[in-house]
Amino acid sequence: MRNIVLIGFMGTGKSTVAAALAERLGWNRVDLDTSIEEAENATIPQLFADKGEPYFRRAETEALKRELDGREGQIVATGGGAVLAEENRGIMLANGLVVALTADIGTILQRVQNDPNRPLLRGNAEQAVPELLERRKHAYDFAPVRIDTSDKTVEQIAAEIVEQLMAD
Repeated sequence: MRNIVLIGFMGTGKSTVAAALAERLGWNRVDLDTSIEEAENATIPQLFADKGEPYFRRAETEALKRELDGREGQIVATGGGAVLAEENRGIMLANGLVVALTADIGTILQRVQNDPNRPLLRGNAEQAVPELLERRKHAYDFAPVRIDTSDKTVEQIAAEIVEQLMAD
């Protein structure tokens, strides 16, 4: 038994797919942002506003270590930027099957534009999403599995991931 680590840009379905996979496999679901919020006793937007992105990124690395090191049978939904640190990518690859979820820009905008818990969008998704996508266009390339979630149901995505897990 291993872990499954879901990575991808915001709005690609990581949290939703993690819940479906956890139910399907009977594994624990871990939302990395929730883990950070609990450890820091603050919301993600509060952490960004009060302590800045570098502080948040360090907290993210600590949460990855805490949630993955020595554990099995978990579905871990990461935040979209968790892949930016090389250390984080190593932790993910060493502790599970890393699956990159992708989606087209229209789908991402539809999913995130009215979400107030996205501090990197600063209320302007139409401008911020394309810029962030461009900056991160290769950030998810290290994942051995990639699935475009744009036109698939959660059940279809979960089935593809389980298939990859069994083949791995």
